[in-house]
Amino acid sequence: MRDLTDDIRDLRRRVVEAAGYLKVDEGRNRLVELESEISRPDLWDDADRAKQVNADYAAVKDDLDTHDAIASAVDDIEVLHDLAREEGDESVIDEIDASMADISSRLDQLELRSLFTGVHDDSACIVQINAKDGGVDAQDFAEMLLRMYARWAERRGFVIELNYESEGAEAGINSAEVTITGRYAYGLMTSERGTHRLVRISPFDNQGRRQTSFAAVQVWPVMDAPDVEINEADIRMEVFRASGAGGQHVNKTSSAVRLIHEPTGLVASSQEERSQLQNREKALNRLRAMVAAKIEEEHQAERDAIGGKQAQVGWGSQIRSYVMQPYQMVKDLRTEVESGNVAAVFDGELDQFMEGYLRWRRSAEADD
Repeated sequence: MRDLTDDIRDLRRRVVEAAGYLKVDEGRNRLVELESEISRPDLWDDADRAKQVNADYAAVKDDLDTHDAIASAVDDIEVLHDLAREEGDESVIDEIDASMADISSRLDQLELRSLFTGVHDDSACIVQINAKDGGVDAQDFAEMLLRMYARWAERRGFVIELNYESEGAEAGINSAEVTITGRYAYGLMTSERGTHRLVRISPFDNQGRRQTSFAAVQVWPVMDAPDVEINEADIRMEVFRASGAGGQHVNKTSSAVRLIHEPTGLVASSQEERSQLQNREKALNRLRAMVAAKIEEEHQAERDAIGGKQAQVGWGSQIRSYVMQPYQMVKDLRTEVESGNVAAVFDGELDQFMEGYLRWRRSAEADD
């Protein structure tokens, strides 16, 4: 019978590594603390605190359950392999091979979590999309990106909410803002921050000429209680009629709110609520998170400059090309990850680009 001892040993090594980057020992202690908090009868007296405790509990338990299930599967494989070798039983070799392949695949997915090194990587995120150069084609491209992220979020089981949308004059959108909620939403979506480029035969050109258009994507982490004060005098508020579905009220009243933070140029919007006051409060909370994140980024940039590190490519830099004519190709210009299936990418198949970016980022951090 084929000896699989070394292969099983390699799986066990990867499980031990997983225990390290998942902080399993700390997690077991933390789970006990969270279980104690959840059992408190006054927990829901503070609804925000209760939601955070339950979210923390779910995240820690998921890490522990996933790790323990894989570790147990490796134990089972090892026992089966040892018994089969003792008895010279070749009949179980296919079962062992299939189980090992399954465990390896699960570990591949688990190891992705080791790439989330940012403070807010496990948070929800705010995503802003803006049409840039290219006229109506750029507006159409911005809407294509909005749909792409919606499809990606749905594939992962994330929740995506439209905060604001400004329709283009002829087609597409001028801009949009969404909140994506799910574990590691921000960490994954950081790969999308920057300028995206589309090359295709324009459907809006009667002469069928090739058109290059651009759209910009910015991503911010959602913070529950950002520790930042904003001077009201620094905020300019604009009100407008909400666009999109919502019935007569949405179309006829100026309940939507856009807040512009004059010192930074940051913009946060909300059109979800019927009340202008409620929309302003939601937009203000998002603006606080954006300002807090910007302050953190500036501090990190200062530390990097002192340490002689190069700034990573990000907001304002071209990161990805979507070419539909004269050939079919989506290519990330940072990581060299590419796909010839443009339709699938626009339908939300972004994981290979996101994982490629996370590995590229870790490699860049290791080189600094």
